[in-house]
Amino acid sequence: MSSPSRPAEPGHRPTAADYYAVNRGGGLFSEAVSQRIGAQLAVFAYRNRLSPTVMTIGNLGIGCLTSFVVIAAAGPVAAGSGFGWLVGLLALLGWQLAYAFDCSDGQLARVTGQTSAAGGRLDVLCDVAVQSALVAALSATAKAQEPDTPAWLLAAFAATWMVNLVTSVMQHGEQASSMVTSRSLPVRAVKLVRDYGAVIAVAGVLLTVAPQWTVWFVALFTLVNGGFLAASIAFAGRAALRG
Repeated sequence: MSSPSRPAEPGHRPTAADYYAVNRGGGLFSEAVSQRIGAQLAVFAYRNRLSPTVMTIGNLGIGCLTSFVVIAAAGPVAAGSGFGWLVGLLALLGWQLAYAFDCSDGQLARVTGQTSAAGGRLDVLCDVAVQSALVAALSATAKAQEPDTPAWLLAAFAATWMVNLVTSVMQHGEQASSMVTSRSLPVRAVKLVRDYGAVIAVAGVLLTVAPQWTVWFVALFTLVNGGFLAASIAFAGRAALRG
């Protein structure tokens, strides 16, 4: 929320299209779904005089509460309780709604001219809290479903997941760069594997229909994010050597 913006003209009530026009993308799924829902939430916030900070806190509350429920239910679901699908559905909807709130706060701030350094810091800190809780929820589910899941895998999953957040923050500002700049549909489809909106959608569906496979989700995304981290280091290192 800290980037420069062009405030809405006096007397003009911004529409969902106005908010969507200043979205920060995030990937094919995020742009097509999460950012559009975020634009609708921004319209609601503007009409009800809610600040971008309120939307940021909404992301924090919904995201963390959803993950806490998943953590609390991990044991009973693994033991065969019949409400496992309900917990998964809650995760699917709750995480998506939290992310939509996260999309909306920046859209609202940029369109209404309410951007600030403090708001930007709060946004990032809340993202860290929400994603930390989400990683804990997936790790707890994997461990409950497969008690033999090695501790090193869960630790590596948590560490490499943060690559998503760090690289997202690094995509803004003077030092922003991308290893693959093409926006062709095939390239963007491949990038879905690191599209936060798409990833949490897959995680939610998995918890709904097959929570016993969560450990494989954890292993796969540890490899994906670990590989992306290695590639990013090599990309940045080459650029630094070239001066």
